[in-house]
Amino acid sequence: MIRLLVVVLLVALGAPAWAQSVSFPSVTVGASPAGPEVKGWIYKPPGNGPFPAIILAHSCAGTNRHTDGWGKLLVSWGYLVLAPDSFGPRGTRAVCTTPNVVTPNMRVADIAGALDYLATRSDVVKGKVGIIGHSHGGSTVIRSAQKKFGLAQRGLAAGVAYYPGCNPKFDGDIDIPVLLLAGDRDDWTPADRCRSLMSGLTRGVLVEAIYYPNAYHSFDSKAADRTVPGAAGKQHHLAYDTVAAPDAEARTKAFFAKYLR
Repeated sequence: MIRLLVVVLLVALGAPAWAQSVSFPSVTVGASPAGPEVKGWIYKPPGNGPFPAIILAHSCAGTNRHTDGWGKLLVSWGYLVLAPDSFGPRGTRAVCTTPNVVTPNMRVADIAGALDYLATRSDVVKGKVGIIGHSHGGSTVIRSAQKKFGLAQRGLAAGVAYYPGCNPKFDGDIDIPVLLLAGDRDDWTPADRCRSLMSGLTRGVLVEAIYYPNAYHSFDSKAADRTVPGAAGKQHHLAYDTVAAPDAEARTKAFFAKYLR
């Protein structure tokens, strides 16, 4: 009964029910200043490892069931997963309607801290750490991949960005392999901005971009079609896509196997 109550409390707080709670410092890197101490959750496969690891960057909705589902999936593929909470320590639970409260640029400092923390663990393979993120987390992946932050030197080997908000002006100097997955019907983080980013990359060979013609935002989340508010009162359509979701998942699995195994 006590364990059940603990699980219920964790879920209510947005925490994964079957993961280990950890904390580590956020670290200044370039123009990304250190934030408060980061709390997060470790998902670990059976055994002692060492395992390749993946940092799981949550969406603008913060850590939730979507985060937990991906944590468990990545563990089933044999990865140790660290899911940092970039919002809670900064005093918010979500930024979908207030995107400038916590930005992807700010979250890079958390990713640097996560990499430093993973480097201290004996159950993680050194230099075999990837990152995956969705929406706001996908933008965090793209920003973390920029050469100016030097996260490759901290052990970041590859990243997967699901429907990120691409910023062609600031994100053109990617220096690790990235898989970018976007929906052409996405009215929140438009795929055309990612096409513009791709056309201006200094090392375009590092990035593979896949565009799903009928997919909306959040196409991998198995939920009913819905409309949700974004910034400035705009409404955005979210929908699971039965074609895009399994294809993106298969590509993600193969991509990480290529760069982290």
